[in-house]
Amino acid sequence: MAGIYIHVPFCEKRCSYCSFYSTIHGKKERDAYVHSLIAEMQHRQTKDTIQTVYLGGGTPSQLDTEELEQCFEALHRIFRIAPDAEYTFEANPDDITLEKARHLVQLGINRVSLGVQSFNDTQLITINRRHTAQQARAAIDNVHEAGIKNLSIDLMFGLPQQSLEDWQWELEQAFSLDIQHLSAYALTYEEGTPLYYDRARGKVEECDEDTSLAMFRFLSDRAQIAGFEQYEIANFAKTGFRSRHNSNYWKGLSYLGFGPGAHSYDGHSIRRFNEHKLRAYNAASTLKAPFADVPHQIETLTTDERYDEMILTRLRTREGVNLEELDDKRKSYLLRTAQPFLERELLIITSDQRLQLTHAGIFVSDDIMSELMWP
Repeated sequence: MAGIYIHVPFCEKRCSYCSFYSTIHGKKERDAYVHSLIAEMQHRQTKDTIQTVYLGGGTPSQLDTEELEQCFEALHRIFRIAPDAEYTFEANPDDITLEKARHLVQLGINRVSLGVQSFNDTQLITINRRHTAQQARAAIDNVHEAGIKNLSIDLMFGLPQQSLEDWQWELEQAFSLDIQHLSAYALTYEEGTPLYYDRARGKVEECDEDTSLAMFRFLSDRAQIAGFEQYEIANFAKTGFRSRHNSNYWKGLSYLGFGPGAHSYDGHSIRRFNEHKLRAYNAASTLKAPFADVPHQIETLTTDERYDEMILTRLRTREGVNLEELDDKRKSYLLRTAQPFLERELLIITSDQRLQLTHAGIFVSDDIMSELMWP
């Protein structure tokens, strides 16, 4: 078992672009969630050794000291976790005081992912983030002072009215700081989010596609100059600081997901999706009958669907798709459909039989992957 993912569905307020499952509740609901989380972990425990633990959300940093301690006590009691395991904790910058950061170290957290998104206060207000740029810088200082040496930050580009020059300034701020990892994503207008409706009403203007592509090109080049490897399309790391947890996702390894909205995968063909309902999740552990399971759905992937997932996940990475893992039928199909991109030097095949995106291919990766899907 490669890893454990824990979805913490609480936010102090919703960001206008976010489509991940989260809700705004108080101490009573958080306590019930922690109780149900521990019950779910006990019910679905494995004897496999866990290599990575990732707390995401939502906003895990919304959990208080007592709640986090209960979660981690249960993790170590229920599961066998490798001594060198990677523990990642997602956090909002204004939650990370020096005291909070020191508590994370005591819990065993050795990697923090900060949702900075922008160092421009006006942009932060536009996307309804609750922290300021100064609070982001302070959080970075607090994480390092507490002794955590593996720090990742998230940035977004293609924000409303953002220019290429604005984005270049953002990256200069980021690379001037003591960070080891950067995740950078283009803003998307997900249906059902406030930002989606603001665009429809003309309240915000979407960044045009050419500018967004120019921003991505600059990001790729500037990160390399700063000594960051682009090991996945949207992820950049200094040597030795790749996200082990996310890398295992892209490799198709197994993981257990706990909490409302969490996903699990057995590493072969079975996916599990916990339902996005906090009330139903919390109720599962309070029923008089013995604990059965939290509300969830199971999906069994076909061979064709597994092939498509391999294209979508592994081709995004620096290592690419291992052709030797494919059966003859799918290998033949992939090589045939990849040929036009090989001729245009958007894809390459390495000496160890891996199909990889070239630097130029990264910028048109969506088009390439679409063409490589199983018919």
